[in-house]
Amino acid sequence: MSDVPAVRELRLVVTADDYDEALRFYRDVLGLPERAAFSSPDGRVTILEAGRATLEITDPNHAAFIDDVEVGSRVAGHIRVAFQVGDSTAATARLAAAGAEVLAEPTRTPWNSLNSRLEAPGSLQLTLFEELGDQLGD
Repeated sequence: MSDVPAVRELRLVVTADDYDEALRFYRDVLGLPERAAFSSPDGRVTILEAGRATLEITDPNHAAFIDDVEVGSRVAGHIRVAFQVGDSTAATARLAAAGAEVLAEPTRTPWNSLNSRLEAPGSLQLTLFEELGDQLGD
């Protein structure tokens, strides 16, 4: 068996009715660097870098638990995008000022991170999470 992974990149593709607003929000406000941009006679696409990618798979009960911890009730659909940030409080405020709807302000979780939840352009529900490390006893 080869040491080369079969999958080399996870790419989440979002179809946004307001392409310009979504691009501004994710590139200019959230700060995802632009890797490439292409156009066709009928449309445009921009590929943004989002750091390291992982695929988190959860069952419905645990998804409900996560929603309860972060928001207080089951609000996410079957896909939610989570971004690790250095300061979830500041990032939440910045994204809210840019038009995202804050569903829950940053909340300390049982897994020791500071998580907020937002409804963002492209009809994506976002979790912003800041890892708190060994600060659980603070």
